Amino acid sequence: MLILGIESSCDDAAAAVIETERPGVAAIRSSVIANQDEIHRRYGGIVPELASRNHVITILPVIEQTLEAAGCGLGDLGGIAVTRGPGLVGSLLVGLMCAKGLAQSLGLAMVGVNHIEGHLLAPLLEHRPVMPFLALVVSGGHTELFVVENFGRYRRLGRTRDDAAGEAFDKVAKLMGLGYPGGRIIDELARRGNRKRVRIPRARVRGAPLDFSFSGVKTAMAALLRTEAGAAAAHEDLAASFQEAVVEMLVGPALCAAREAGLKVIALTGGVAANSRLRERLSEAAAAQGREVIAPSLKYCTDNAAMIAMAGSYRLLRGERDSLGIDAEAALRL
Repeated sequence: MLILGIESSCDDAAAAVIETERPGVAAIRSSVIANQDEIHRRYGGIVPELASRNHVITILPVIEQTLEAAGCGLGDLGGIAVTRGPGLVGSLLVGLMCAKGLAQSLGLAMVGVNHIEGHLLAPLLEHRPVMPFLALVVSGGHTELFVVENFGRYRRLGRTRDDAAGEAFDKVAKLMGLGYPGGRIIDELARRGNRKRVRIPRARVRGAPLDFSFSGVKTAMAALLRTEAGAAAAHEDLAASFQEAVVEMLVGPALCAAREAGLKVIALTGGVAANSRLRERLSEAAAAQGREVIAPSLKYCTDNAAMIAMAGSYRLLRGERDSLGIDAEAALRL
């Protein structure tokens, strides 16, 4: 079965075609993403109205490019999977309405997919982990720990109590005047910096060792930058020290969760999973405990439609379809 995936939950408009005959095993025929970094860079962050308006312009060309790259046409498709939430409601509506139009005109089954489920199953695009496994989802809007028990069965063990890790990266980069997207810039600077040059406090949630909190580390950086020591420190050292604090705050709960749940495989996924130090540190710490870390390629860490097609494939393969009356939900729960 050829499945068209459509993703537009935030600022990236994406489409992909995967080929699959059984859940969890798929060949990626094509994956196209229209990035909006240049549009939002001047504002230092995503402007929701601009994101949704740009999706209106780009979504159909992106789908056309995807089909061409996959070597197939609309008539070859067996189903459509589209993100219906969570995310920016204006952006979500563009992708969802497009999917509905295609499904109705072509007589295809369509399923709405939770964006987080897409990230949870993104590692399956390139790996074959045995379920259950632990998943650490780290992005600009989410930082959560899940046990992936089976397709459609997910148990949340921990979550952020305030900011997501990706949000903290972007806001600290803005405080430092580094530009947007901040997480990528901090990662690049940190490679040339001293991780021990500046002491950044690590936050722990009292009574909830599997939860996260990143508002404090962001506030600590803001206060540091107002001091003489902070102003005098090199950007490379500040970036490396801040990044190390965030990485440690992610690795600790993840290993604790894997130990408590008795799981040997940890899947690292989401946009922040592209961070080189996080991938390195989590892999080292997990290996020391006899555990394995898997992560998607960098192109499948950030928002993409291949993961949405994968997340919808198991439902489409068993003959499910959603009504054309389903709506976008900005705060859709998994």
